[in-house]
Amino acid sequence: MAKKTVTTAKAPSAKPTSSRKASSSATKSRSKSARADAATEHDEESPASQGERDEQRERESDDDRGDEGEVVEVVGEVVVDGDDDYEAGADGEKDDAEPESMPPESMPMSSAALSRTDPLQAYLREVQRYKLLTAPEEKELTTQYAETQDVRTAAKLVTANLRLVVKLAYEYRRAYKNIMDLIQEGNIGLMQAVKRYDPYRGVKLSSYAAWWIRAYMLRFILNNWRLVKLGTTQAQRKLFFNLNKEKAKLAALGIDPSADIIAERLGVETHEVVEMDRRLSSAEASLDAPVGDAEGRSVSRIDLMPSATSGPDTIVERHEMDQLVSDRLKEFRKNLKGKDIVIFDKRMAAEDPLTLQELGDEFGVSRERVRQLEARLHHKLRDYLKSELGDAVTRL
Repeated sequence: MAKKTVTTAKAPSAKPTSSRKASSSATKSRSKSARADAATEHDEESPASQGERDEQRERESDDDRGDEGEVVEVVGEVVVDGDDDYEAGADGEKDDAEPESMPPESMPMSSAALSRTDPLQAYLREVQRYKLLTAPEEKELTTQYAETQDVRTAAKLVTANLRLVVKLAYEYRRAYKNIMDLIQEGNIGLMQAVKRYDPYRGVKLSSYAAWWIRAYMLRFILNNWRLVKLGTTQAQRKLFFNLNKEKAKLAALGIDPSADIIAERLGVETHEVVEMDRRLSSAEASLDAPVGDAEGRSVSRIDLMPSATSGPDTIVERHEMDQLVSDRLKEFRKNLKGKDIVIFDKRMAAEDPLTLQELGDEFGVSRERVRQLEARLHHKLRDYLKSELGDAVTRL
């Protein structure tokens, strides 16, 4: 900003105040009034007092020059032209303090406060930079990419359809709160659609890409709905998205939304409807959450669950059963003859059993004949073990 100074030979060390300005102005007015009175008296007085009037006029002139010098000294201050950066004080004059010298704590709150940035709005502004493609342009680019697989061409097709991803993401904003995550997954689906698009089938790229975009969004919602996945099969995924809708439709029609009716309408099993309804209606439970026992003590839920490992009694029981079966197998082998011994040793009891074709080549018969011999031997073994071990054979 331009600043100009007016100084005299004797410039003051401090800036004058507004009261000194008013005093100097009053002094100038009084001196001018005195000169006017003296001129009037000069016209009325006699010529004898002409010398006195001349001396008086010279003294007044000296006084006026002294006053003017004082006025010049008073106005010898910094004058700022058009100082919009200064704020007016209580007396209407501009404050002499410059904004650069103001401490940060004295600055207005509006200039020091931080403004929040919405990432969704920033992304939408960024998306609007890319123009939409016309039908001829889209046809040309898709054909070019199908022939050359150029990355730059694919980038043009992807950026031109980013608005489609945002539009489809808004359809699922009630199912998942963070819409930016949905847009991110939809963009991945859009890139897959551009990669797999066939321009010679006569289908628009946007129509084809919408299926891929929705598929990626739905998969993301299903995988991130809870820590434990809810839909791992096709029937579970169908129930995850349609169970509550069907219940609402049946309730609006005055029909009791039972599991049998919903299973019939959606084409799934009744037990799958019951299981999914229970999983959707209940929240996740932590195994480390404290629960009370019969004595009022606070223990975690995982401490009350049965152990997944076998106890000592189970290990001993299994070892005894294995020993009994091993002894019976030795006794059973003693009664075998011919090809049955070879099949038992090289296929049924071997750690690295031979294939049916290898045994058929060894016997000079077909692999089907070897399979028949093996099946007959299995029946003999099962009957023998059942006669020796009784009901314990059913657990083998």
